[in-house]
Amino acid sequence: MARGAAPVHIDREARHVTLDRVPAWVCYQCDEAYFEEGEVKKIQEVIQSVEKKAAEIVSIPPYAINR
Repeated sequence: MARGAAPVHIDREARHVTLDRVPAWVCYQCDEAYFEEGEVKKIQEVIQSVEKKAAEIVSIPPYAINR
């Protein structure tokens, strides 16, 4: 294992988030990434923020979108 960076891809319902370089422990042999607690919490914060903003967009009445 060595300290490095790894991508994170999150797909939830109609939301897709990609973070290209998140600090992680990366395996020399298989390139599997292991994230420390601090990084996991930050990733979760990003997800929560995206979900909140997406909910604001989805709540727009359908008739207002095409105007």
